Amino acid sequence: MYLGLDLGTSGIRALLVNESGRPIAEASAPCTVTHPHPGWSEQDPAQWIKACSTAMSALKASHPAEVQSIKAIGLSGHMHGATLLDKDHNVLRPCMLWNDTRSAVEAQELDAQPIFRTLSGNIVFPGFTAPKVEWVRCHEPEIFAQIHKILLPKDYLRFWLTGDCVSDMSDSAGTAWLDADQRKWSSDLLSACALDFSQMPTLVEGSQASGQLRSDLLSEWGVAGPVVVAGGGGDNAAAACGLGCLAAGDGFVSLGTSGVLLAATDAYAPAPEQAVHSFCHAIPDTWFQMGVTLAATDSLNWLAQIVNTTPAALDAALPHEPAGPSAAMFLPYLSGERTPHNDAKPSGVFAGLSIGASQEVLTAAVMEGVAFSLKDCLGALRATGTKIDSLITTGGGTRSRYWLKTLATVLDLPLHVPTKGEFGAALGAARLGMAAHLDGNNLDIMTKPAIAEIIEPKIDLSDAYASRYGQYKALYPAVKSAMG
Repeated sequence: MYLGLDLGTSGIRALLVNESGRPIAEASAPCTVTHPHPGWSEQDPAQWIKACSTAMSALKASHPAEVQSIKAIGLSGHMHGATLLDKDHNVLRPCMLWNDTRSAVEAQELDAQPIFRTLSGNIVFPGFTAPKVEWVRCHEPEIFAQIHKILLPKDYLRFWLTGDCVSDMSDSAGTAWLDADQRKWSSDLLSACALDFSQMPTLVEGSQASGQLRSDLLSEWGVAGPVVVAGGGGDNAAAACGLGCLAAGDGFVSLGTSGVLLAATDAYAPAPEQAVHSFCHAIPDTWFQMGVTLAATDSLNWLAQIVNTTPAALDAALPHEPAGPSAAMFLPYLSGERTPHNDAKPSGVFAGLSIGASQEVLTAAVMEGVAFSLKDCLGALRATGTKIDSLITTGGGTRSRYWLKTLATVLDLPLHVPTKGEFGAALGAARLGMAAHLDGNNLDIMTKPAIAEIIEPKIDLSDAYASRYGQYKALYPAVKSAMG
């Protein structure tokens, strides 16, 4: 058996798969996020340990024989979080999460130094790790002075599992301290933040071993052992492994809390001027490009909360598929935006509202707005020469047929919808664990899912959506000018 542990912002999922990669059992446990000030988003790392223990206790209770047979563990987690440890490996402060935007000033200052884009291959976004730690240096100097190690969220979980401070290339690429081309920490980037190599975890590839599960956890969980813990990956890299997106041209679009459009590449191809993320993949000699919109299903969740209903009820009120653009427009920048604008300031907007605008009009506008934002991402990736002819779909938002048909038409791409099953980051993490244990061919282990349906664009609506996209593109600069 192989175990994938996926540490998300809202909780952890533990997925058991057998030697053929088929999911056998899963368990989950929640985590909570605190927002002590506007723009702040924090989590107590102790929650991650408690949640993992809870999930593993549930798996042990329901599938003791399978848990006993675990041979390897793979890890996935939300990226960019800054977990700061002192010399005794105690946590110095709550972890600042990926959607924490307090370090916008520090991010701009770091990004103004040419070495960051040159070596990391990315804009220094406020959500990245480096500006967060720079914020600590400026605003909490007594804590900064005690930093012995800086770990990403899943890597703090690894430290608890193995006792080792290790990270993988894909997750570390989101810190702004990694030389993404050479796949190693950059002394120049660290020095620019008054840090050094000793404060960084050891690096391994995601499909390589990073350590072994501690003996006391073997006993507690009832595992025969030994158990290899793989390097694992950041959440989107692990999801790509779960979907078999490893070769150049493979890609997926995710309608999750945030929206992601990802394409694997066999060469390092940074494009910071397009606000494209260029990260190492979780397997050797592979990279990926990624465009991100920060509020995808989060936008629909927000609307549902405002009108006192559920996202599923909003979707159910829509027709089976779109007949054309909504009467209203929506700019989905409720949490700021990554690609292509790199703007941390929230600027969500409804436009074109009339007295007759119904709940259905607003729902369709939200879905279209997210689709247009992902079209921005697609354009940014294509501007680098990346070829994308189709995309696999994933994420909770893909349960909406209306949203999928809208997205296919807006992107003018066929969308491949997998058969029902587990194809997310937890499966990708388990596959990375399997690769570390078997030392096998990653392409043989990380296969693509069976496709249940291909959603084709509605060609008869292409012109209408193209025209609306032009209006959408004009909306952001107008709002930016008006709001300052």
